Amino acid sequence: CRRHTSGTRRSACHWIQAGLPTTPVPQPVLLQALFQQRIYRRMVGGPEPSADALTHMLSWLAEAARSTVAAGADLRPLVGPVSDPSTILTQVPPPPSPLLSFYREGEKRFGVPWEVVAAVNFIETKFGRVRSSSSAGAQGPMQFLPSTWATYGLGGDIHDSHDAIIGAANFLHASGAPADERRALFAYNRASAYVEPSCCTPAS
Repeated sequence: CRRHTSGTRRSACHWIQAGLPTTPVPQPVLLQALFQQRIYRRMVGGPEPSADALTHMLSWLAEAARSTVAAGADLRPLVGPVSDPSTILTQVPPPPSPLLSFYREGEKRFGVPWEVVAAVNFIETKFGRVRSSSSAGAQGPMQFLPSTWATYGLGGDIHDSHDAIIGAANFLHASGAPADERRALFAYNRASAYVEPSCCTPAS
């Protein structure tokens, strides 16, 4: 950890050495993650600030930031304007360790790569941080409509992280994954940007 000079990397390094992900997230790491989230959100707002900020970053960080901002810009149109932010309910998400075990269980049962299920969990509710229902009535950490949950939820609790993640793996498998992950993701959310943002679209 001593070789890391920046506060962000040093704090994260000490957390990892303390037993990530079984230990609580230290306050400095939480604050640094919040600052980073706000920076990316600002960068997604327009190309001018993004281009200027990227020129001042280390090359490895600029590459990651560029991909994050491009993906955020593509996904932003999928979210409608929120007239009353107070209606958005949040909570402390489950620790990384149990979530990872749930993703891997979904992969083992249904063959859907755990990274795909994790990505859906992140996009839908930031790993369970958002607990509000969507404007369409989707619920839980994987944002299932109750009618869809009745088919793919395997009798579980739509609001339980484990049950919701396994249900999502079941749905993705029934929709074509792992053989056709794009088809499965499009079935989950019928928007082309949800499947393959322009940042990652292969050149023709």
